[in-house]
Amino acid sequence: QAPLMESGGGSVQAGGSLKLSCKASRHAYRDSMGWFRQVPGKGREGVGCIYTPEGRTFYPDSMKGRVTISHDNAETTVFLQINSVKPEDAGMYSCASLYDCYSDSWSDTVVDWGQGTQVTVSS
Repeated sequence: QAPLMESGGGSVQAGGSLKLSCKASRHAYRDSMGWFRQVPGKGREGVGCIYTPEGRTFYPDSMKGRVTISHDNAETTVFLQINSVKPEDAGMYSCASLYDCYSDSWSDTVVDWGQGTQVTVSS
């Protein structure tokens, strides 16, 4: 089993919602888990992270209001939901285990990466 495996990608209509899942192995599931995306023409950016013992989340200002990260500790799975999807949300979404999710530099603390799942947005 891959340490981290994303699912749920595909095509979504602009204005709709998408929900991605990241199933982690017991070994890869850490207290801090995050989501990233890479969109065409831009570098990888952090979408947000979650501190799983408490369910506390952190989102960059650019993502606040449309993004929700949740988790299921029993299933070692984290979820990413984006509402009011925009064309610029299209890209490759990856989950990652992190060293921490309680500092502004959380996106620099990746331990393991998933392979990613592609999202396309139709207008």
